[in-house]
Amino acid sequence: MINGAIKNFPLKEIDVLIIENVGNLVCPAEFKVGEDHKVMLLSVSEGDDKPLKYPLMFHESSLLLLNKIDLLPYVDFNMQSAQRNALQVSPKLEILSVSCKTGEGLEAWFNWIRAHQRAG
Repeated sequence: MINGAIKNFPLKEIDVLIIENVGNLVCPAEFKVGEDHKVMLLSVSEGDDKPLKYPLMFHESSLLLLNKIDLLPYVDFNMQSAQRNALQVSPKLEILSVSCKTGEGLEAWFNWIRAHQRAG
């Protein structure tokens, strides 16, 4: 589907293209869609056990975004455990914490994108 759709994009005019592959934590890890990097988005409301339950997605990713950190006071999520589990699966994994609601950590995410942008 990506291959068919991308033919309609003015690729020479695009600096960054993000392809969202929603759903579970298994299928997106199994398929390459021409990406330079996979970025795993894990909401704190999903649980800190996900890296050990779905290791392939974390292993295949370059970056883990721990999202919705503004909810930490209200959910049972251990940041240290989640980070430790993710790094156990993939020691090379970079990890950033973000809140799209408050904006916390977003500048670091944007800087990561800029730093990993392919020179055109």
